[in-house]
Amino acid sequence: MNQVVDQPTEKVNLLDFDRQGLRDFFAQLGEKPYRAEQVMKWIYHHLEDNFENMTDVGKTLRAKLEASCYIGPPKTVFDKAAADGTHKWLLGMDGGNAIEAVYIPEPTRGTLCVSSQVGCGLNCQFCSTATQGFNRNLSTAEIIGQMWVAAKYLGNITHQNRRITNVVMMGMGEPLLNFDNVVKAMSLMRDDLGFGLASKRVTLSTAGLVPMIDKLSETIDVSLAVSLHAANDELRTELVPLNKRYPIAELMAACNRWLARKPRTSITFEYTLMKGVNDQPEHARQLIKLMRRMANCKVNLIPFNPFPGTRFERSDATVIRDFQTQLLNAGVLTMLRRTRGDDIDAACGQLKGQVLDRTRRQAEFRKRLDEGVIHAV
Repeated sequence: MNQVVDQPTEKVNLLDFDRQGLRDFFAQLGEKPYRAEQVMKWIYHHLEDNFENMTDVGKTLRAKLEASCYIGPPKTVFDKAAADGTHKWLLGMDGGNAIEAVYIPEPTRGTLCVSSQVGCGLNCQFCSTATQGFNRNLSTAEIIGQMWVAAKYLGNITHQNRRITNVVMMGMGEPLLNFDNVVKAMSLMRDDLGFGLASKRVTLSTAGLVPMIDKLSETIDVSLAVSLHAANDELRTELVPLNKRYPIAELMAACNRWLARKPRTSITFEYTLMKGVNDQPEHARQLIKLMRRMANCKVNLIPFNPFPGTRFERSDATVIRDFQTQLLNAGVLTMLRRTRGDDIDAACGQLKGQVLDRTRRQAEFRKRLDEGVIHAV
């Protein structure tokens, strides 16, 4: 008597599965696990979304896959290239929402900035995404699908022609508030049958969710970046409201625990420089004092990128240079991020997508703008 295998009642998106999830799904279909790995190579190495083109997969299995599942990356609403080669995609979600992903080419690397949420709930004061409010978390398919779309467009071939050498979870949203889906997507970025990136080339950036930093260090081997932006609690709470819940001392303790678990790695602290806000010599001294307590770290200085309605301004070039010099002279490894893609609103802090806001923050922002409390740039 043949065993009856339960079939999925609705088609499922194979981009939602990491390797083990795909193996489990194929077992549900009554197939051997190695068949899942064959299909996985087609999806991520060949960027194939048509089962009929998977030539080493039997016709019977191809028909079964066609009936029960699909490979569905986000749809591109539009894409735009900047003068410096930076490329931005607006990717359509459900219900009129859209997110943004950005590719930044450099002579020795190509970095893709990936979103994790539709909007963001953290309300960091200097970030354009924050003004859009928050709608929902992205699925694993919607996260890894951003890389799939960019790789297809760029002609990226895993293990051969790597146009995307690095991925940063620094787009729209707080990745650690969408933990499970983000971890599965990063697993696919790292998997040899996925995009095959080394752990140091996949970076998650967080505003500082302390418990989830600990959980992340125990779950997956990736790089960590922390959006710091101020080295004293009063100012950081103003800029990053999450600091009220997890103040700097707790955040730095979590970072030191991360380094204790991963002694061969370093943590990058992101620091956006805003004119007259956090760019003065005393701010640099506070940052130096904080960094000296860390075992292995570096600071990434980011000139503020303006957006409509912001009250902040970019620090003057001489102030930025002096701030960096002060840190370097104190022995703090410090890099200055070159602004890329600002002519298409693709620079750091400028991503905003299209968000059907569930938090009312967008309406409040527009009201303040109309009342002249804040000013368009």
